[in-house]
Amino acid sequence: STHDQVRRAVPDDAEELTRLRALMFRDMGRPADLLDEAWSRRNVEHFHARLADTESFAAFVVDQPDAGLAAVAVGWLDQHLIGPTNPSGQVGYVANICTDSAFRRRGYSCSTHPQSTRTAGVSAATTGHPQGQRPGRTRPCS
Repeated sequence: STHDQVRRAVPDDAEELTRLRALMFRDMGRPADLLDEAWSRRNVEHFHARLADTESFAAFVVDQPDAGLAAVAVGWLDQHLIGPTNPSGQVGYVANICTDSAFRRRGYSCSTHPQSTRTAGVSAATTGHPQGQRPGRTRPCS
């Protein structure tokens, strides 16, 4: 199953995560000149550092058959002030969900997203969207 192919990203995946992030931004209509070499270099450094923090940051990926990554979803925890409904003060985020265009429609996003959601400690109640039904999706993950 696709779920069995999901693994947690490591710092050595930073360049491929950056490639997929740039693809995501291009697909969202961001101007290509914003995704220049300097941005790529900073993004690789950022991913490399963040992936070393295994307590509050994680990216879950599916490898391509030959080399590189086919898909990614990222989850992280931020420390906010505590509140009556959030005694830990931790707030989870899920972002950067992207599948390489050559590997779309295989369920990879649906496999990586729940992994990152668990890492980020978020649920449908905190994301505002039913599990598997995210903005931009035309069909829920099954």
